[in-house]
Amino acid sequence: MACLYCFLDKVFVSIILRRLMDTIRVGLGQIDVTVGDLVGNLKKILHYIEEAKNLGVDILCFPELAVTGYPPEDLLLKPSFIEDNLDALDRIREATEGLTVIVGFVDRKEDIYNAAAIINNKSLVDVYHKRYLPNYGVFDENRYFQSGFRAPVYRLGSVIFGVNVCEDIWYPEDPTREQVLLGDAQIIINISSSPYYASKVKSRERMLSVRASDYSVIVVYCNLVGGQDELVFDGHSVVIGERGEVIARASGFKEELLLADINPGRVFRSSLHDPRKRKEKQALWHETKQAEVIEISEEEPLKNSRHRITPKVEEVLGVEEEVFRALVLGTRDYVTKNGFKKVVVGLSGGIDSALVAVIAVEALGNENVIGVSMPSRYTSRGSIADAEKISENLGIELITVPIEKPFSAYLDLFSKVFSGKAEDVTEENMQARIRGNILMALSNKFGWLVLTTGNKSETSVGYCTLYGDMAGGFAVIKDLPKTFVYHLVEFYNNWKGKQITPKTVIEKPPSAELRPNQKDADSLPPYEILDPILKAYVEDDLSIEEIISLGFDEKVVKKVIKLVDLNEYKRRQAAPGIKITVRAFGKDRRFPITNQYRE
Repeated sequence: MACLYCFLDKVFVSIILRRLMDTIRVGLGQIDVTVGDLVGNLKKILHYIEEAKNLGVDILCFPELAVTGYPPEDLLLKPSFIEDNLDALDRIREATEGLTVIVGFVDRKEDIYNAAAIINNKSLVDVYHKRYLPNYGVFDENRYFQSGFRAPVYRLGSVIFGVNVCEDIWYPEDPTREQVLLGDAQIIINISSSPYYASKVKSRERMLSVRASDYSVIVVYCNLVGGQDELVFDGHSVVIGERGEVIARASGFKEELLLADINPGRVFRSSLHDPRKRKEKQALWHETKQAEVIEISEEEPLKNSRHRITPKVEEVLGVEEEVFRALVLGTRDYVTKNGFKKVVVGLSGGIDSALVAVIAVEALGNENVIGVSMPSRYTSRGSIADAEKISENLGIELITVPIEKPFSAYLDLFSKVFSGKAEDVTEENMQARIRGNILMALSNKFGWLVLTTGNKSETSVGYCTLYGDMAGGFAVIKDLPKTFVYHLVEFYNNWKGKQITPKTVIEKPPSAELRPNQKDADSLPPYEILDPILKAYVEDDLSIEEIISLGFDEKVVKKVIKLVDLNEYKRRQAAPGIKITVRAFGKDRRFPITNQYRE
């Protein structure tokens, strides 16, 4: 009998040792898809599947709603769209021989669901339905989808893994808790389409690290990358170990297939040293039934004969580079996905238009960017020279269209009607609208997309002209505060090692140059004061009293907030632009235009 015990001990030890040594190769298909392009998205997914097979991947995952693109919005109200998405999923299923694939799509049962398909070897094993449907900020998922309620786990040989979708893992308890504690999941695979804002990458990764360490589970997080209207998805897919450490991290703002060899046995070893998981599991078992376990295959997927890979761990970017890359990606995808090849930018010689031109060149190449200088009687020689220098440094074509003749014609046209009235903002806006007309004429004639150049500080307080400088197809820096415009210009100059945007542009006082000696500071507080007040009110929802308590002058605060509230009608008519901050104008912040409430 003793010998039998010795033999069984040896068998047990050998099994444990094998599990500690075995690895499973996961692939994270961080792809850029287009909403509604079911054919193009399918083609890309199939390409990544073939690449994963060649690389010995066991489990390949794709982002949330990768089949349809995210967010599909009211396309979800078209039954034909749902059906075509299911046909695309069936094509994916047929391509999965020898591979397990997890991919986001729209499922249709008695209702429609934001779903993840679990496919193995050409068989649809199961479908997981997203449980938490975000309905805040830019999200409207409750408008379209029904919530799921299951939290199954899947057994692939000796490996047990759970699958959930995006928002599901942001909650500290279920479904992750059920999958780990009731289902013994060693790996949690979360497929996601998480929109970007500045510094979100770090906070999101901290959250994932907490989930991994709290439950002693390996987290595989596959995120979407690319631009979709006002949203940018940053990628930064990541694999996090059971102690919260980063095992692999993909690049930000570009497509790639991230690989990682995962040792599921690490989870068992770690749980032996952490009684919290075992105690919580025991308590949960008294309250809840064991989780649903779905058998995928009894065969071990582990291919120990293959060469071990060293997983890529991309460095986390600094905030300036992170924001700059987001703007470049968002601009590139908006332009190209909507069928444009070239863009046109009004180059005033100011810092805003300089940054927009820089972003456009990085996104599309200098051969696809045209600058337009539109000097008036109030435009300084320095601004004209700065516009010429910027275009020369970027290597872009510069068209000069003076506006003196049409402006004079406008003044003559209204001379009788305006007789006895002093010149004011009316004549200033005439110039802006003439320039907008010129840019739109070039757009119509040559098929160029007009990029507007207004920043968040200006649009917040209405320091912009409807049908003038607001006229255009895409507002690149719409969500970028003026002070941060300077940061990005300096970042780009340092990155390139030369003054692409000249010092004269950076150092001169901001001015619209629509009247003699005009300066922004004539109408607005200095941007160093204005921007923090705007952040406090627009993004942080602080009251007037709370903002004043931060040390700001009461009159200034009340003036700024009044300007923000009164100019909602302008922002509602603005071109779409890239979300960069926690709370952008548009879907993030929805205030009525007709609104009599004042604090």
